[in-house]
Amino acid sequence: MPRVVFTENLRRHVDCPPVTAAGATLREVLEDAFAALPRVRGYVLDDQGELRVHMTVFVDGVQVRDRRGLSDPVPEGAEVHVMQALSGG
Repeated sequence: MPRVVFTENLRRHVDCPPVTAAGATLREVLEDAFAALPRVRGYVLDDQGELRVHMTVFVDGVQVRDRRGLSDPVPEGAEVHVMQALSGG
């Protein structure tokens, strides 16, 4: 199963240790992770179920492309990293 890792910054706000989650797409994997860690869902997804503007997700080191539908494939055994997007100069 894929492993979902939340950054230290998110863990400062809500208890969200790394978890394994079932699924073949990012949406399926995240929803399974949120079933175990329901409080982190609101930090990651907005009311429409899309990635919040300030969030980004990488699957095996590659940034996801579908921020709305979360349809990016997640291979078996992948590492999914959920983090806050940073910008500025």
